[in-house]
Amino acid sequence: MTAFAEHLKLMVKTFRKESHRVLPSERTTVHGADSMLMALQLAMAEVNKQHQGEFKVDLSDVLMAWKHLLLDKLHLPPPGAARLENSELFLEVYQSFLKRSNTVDLTDVLALNKELRAAGSDPEELVSAIQLFEFLSGNMETPDSSAPLTPSSQSRRCRSQIKMAVRRVFCSYLSLLVNSKNDMALALTLNVPCRSLQRQAFTDVKRAARDSQTSLFLAVTSFVRAIQIGGKGYAPAESDPLRKHIKGLSDYVQFMDNLEEILGEISDPSECGARLLAAIRAALVKGRSTGDPVYAAAEETTKELKERIVQLHQTQKQAANVDGTGISPARPKAYAVNHATAYGGRETVKVLTALLDEEAVAPPCGNKADLLSEDQPVLSGAEGTCVLTLFRSPEVSIGCSPEPLRNRVQSRLNLLKPKVTQRVIRSQFACTYNDEPPLNRVLDFPSTSQMPSCVHPAPKPTTGLTVEDGFNPEAEDTAVFVAKPSSESRRKDRFEVQRGVAPEQRSGNAQNGGGCPSNKRKTGIQMQSKGNKRKQLDSEQHTESENEPPEKKQHTRVSVKVPGKNVCKASNKKKLIAGQGKLTSFFRV
Repeated sequence: MTAFAEHLKLMVKTFRKESHRVLPSERTTVHGADSMLMALQLAMAEVNKQHQGEFKVDLSDVLMAWKHLLLDKLHLPPPGAARLENSELFLEVYQSFLKRSNTVDLTDVLALNKELRAAGSDPEELVSAIQLFEFLSGNMETPDSSAPLTPSSQSRRCRSQIKMAVRRVFCSYLSLLVNSKNDMALALTLNVPCRSLQRQAFTDVKRAARDSQTSLFLAVTSFVRAIQIGGKGYAPAESDPLRKHIKGLSDYVQFMDNLEEILGEISDPSECGARLLAAIRAALVKGRSTGDPVYAAAEETTKELKERIVQLHQTQKQAANVDGTGISPARPKAYAVNHATAYGGRETVKVLTALLDEEAVAPPCGNKADLLSEDQPVLSGAEGTCVLTLFRSPEVSIGCSPEPLRNRVQSRLNLLKPKVTQRVIRSQFACTYNDEPPLNRVLDFPSTSQMPSCVHPAPKPTTGLTVEDGFNPEAEDTAVFVAKPSSESRRKDRFEVQRGVAPEQRSGNAQNGGGCPSNKRKTGIQMQSKGNKRKQLDSEQHTESENEPPEKKQHTRVSVKVPGKNVCKASNKKKLIAGQGKLTSFFRV
């Protein structure tokens, strides 16, 4: 295993040295075994979404397609097992993903080395196709493969998973400094540490990159730069979905700008690499205690990567002194350089590229379920960073698919369950509530026009006359009518008292020749004067009622003695309805 690992490193180093002859960019990065498997999982999920409508794939299908993919790319004879239905589409989408991300995998490195060997530059074959297949498929023994599973080993396994996830985040940040088109690296670092950029934010970024036909990192930086520059014609539209995540995206671009500033200002690769690792570590451990597993994993990873960067720098210096050329002897053309990360720290970029190449040839993960499952270690936020979950767009429910039967039954049972109602304790001011008026208020005031002004019930209206009102049926006849408002009645009474005249009959139906002796003693002159006074009083009363605005006031019932009428007929006379006396006076005028 050790000899094969050294041969594999030498193969990648040879490829990197001659990459300018076969690749259009010197910033191309290499995918290792784990990254290749994750990229294949995304490709299969994308094909399943196109044909079945769901962005998901089973683990067993991924492992079977992984085996066929390696055999096809290494040009080895296929196994006896049946191939999956869309194997050709899986391979096509996988290759498209690598090309779009400006990356290659280890099988491509082996094929490019064969091309270089055919040209005569390196006639020795370091790694065969069968050896590489055994390495990538995980059939070679590793130090941790035969360890028994005990409670202590399971805890160590959990810590190793966290360390592997943290190391992947460190390498993803460094990979973005070398190759900004690496979409896998952006997916692993967008919300680590937590920037409130969850699944919906990544989906909006992915759609923006698809619309503009650019990489994810370039879509994010273009949006943030447009916001910073501003202007009517240059700022993004108000309806842009990325505006909802402007704070998190700005923080991410600011952090990447700080890393690129360190990369461009510090010329020494060892010091620059140490500063880069320290900045990433500080962002990951911010707000965590020293006993946190992520804190310990970040400290250990920073120490290991820093030592390895120093060793690679020393190796490159020695190689440059011997050969006088270095790893990349010929600078590629200007259009071939990835200008998104083209800074002055060219020597540091070489060291980082060599570090990423060594990470690519690391042994694959022994447990594929830990690598591909959606239950990943939580590094930030409330959930782990799973690439498959991030690339799965959150679909909006349109009501086509029914709700699961268990949920429907439970919701129906909740509706049928009797609800417990609590007794409401009303205070002494319950009558002021707007929801329901008290019952006594409704009974005491049947008329909507008579609104109460206090909590005490108003006196009920009387339907007839009583003895207290001066009603005496044996002495004289009485007529009941609805009088005018109290103020107008008082003015009328004062006017009659000044003239010395008794109240007159309003109906005008009384005759002068009644059976009462008091009516017989009245002379014709007195009756004529009374008639003139009555006409004058009615005319003044009518004039005052026309000049004054109508007022809605409470009416009272009074009794008026009618002179000149026989008392014995009072009990048989019908009562006047409301307004009849006023109407009769109007027609008499």
